[in-house]
Amino acid sequence: MNIGRNDPCPCGSGKKYKNCCFGKLDDKTSADALQDIMAEVRDKLEGGKFSSLAETQAVVDTFMQRNNSATLARFHGLSPEQMHRLLYFPFATPSLIRFAADFSQPPEAPALTLFALLVDAIGEKGLKSTAKGNLPQSFCNDAARAFWGKEKYEKHIGFATICSEMDFFEMHCLRLAAEQAGLLRKYKEKFILSVQCREKITSHGTGAIYPDLFMAYVKKFNWAYRYGHQEIPFIQQSFLFTLFLLSKYGETPRPRSFYEDIFLKAFPDLLHEIEEVSYQSVGETLRNAYFYRTLSDCAEFFGLAELQAISDDAILSCYEVKKLPLLDQFISFVI
Repeated sequence: MNIGRNDPCPCGSGKKYKNCCFGKLDDKTSADALQDIMAEVRDKLEGGKFSSLAETQAVVDTFMQRNNSATLARFHGLSPEQMHRLLYFPFATPSLIRFAADFSQPPEAPALTLFALLVDAIGEKGLKSTAKGNLPQSFCNDAARAFWGKEKYEKHIGFATICSEMDFFEMHCLRLAAEQAGLLRKYKEKFILSVQCREKITSHGTGAIYPDLFMAYVKKFNWAYRYGHQEIPFIQQSFLFTLFLLSKYGETPRPRSFYEDIFLKAFPDLLHEIEEVSYQSVGETLRNAYFYRTLSDCAEFFGLAELQAISDDAILSCYEVKKLPLLDQFISFVI
């Protein structure tokens, strides 16, 4: 069986073969998956009469195409081929995923609320940066009060005050993503809006930059920077699979473990890439990274999901997750 390095891996992971089972036949899970498929191919070819190697290869190729097009239970209705498109071509597969380019009403999302505060502060004259190139302390302090509200602000800061952009980390991350999106830049020691950004806001309002901000956040901004600890880039790469799950199951509030369980069952080999730490298992490390980076720092930050605490125990971090209307307004899954 001839599997191309860039073909979807026949084990059904959704990854490219070269990034999954290629060269990993000593891994039992991958080896068993490949052996099962090889056995199916042998059964398919057994007793057949083929006039040439090309004819034999054509039969194998047809079988592989059917195998990759069949839906898998662990992918919840997606085929390996569809998963491959979601992972590697999230913004270039209109046959499966469509993103809204504009909105009849400005989206309600924390990320956009923060950006609106920044736009107002920049105005026509720009916003002077600090010596380190960050947003000024006075702006961050006022913006944090407006964004968090009095009660949450006091809970975060106590009797102190925000001393730098890093103390208002949501704004810090938003500022970085806005720069990566080409919406914001520095000029002569001031933060200013790009020409493209001003034109979009003038013509269509602040909501017009939501798709640009979202795309930069999922494609360019490093999620591990916001959460810290291990990189685990595949969590970010699989963002669209989680949004697909939210679109499918998110009407009903469900515990965070519901989505964590699906993610771990869909990509079990990812556990082998997690570094062991003394204070939690590799499974807990992966679950926490997945929850905070995907569901909290992405889906909630962009107004696509709501996280409701169902326990006062901060250590256990018990949450229920529910999709918000913006998810279906912004993303259409044609599956």
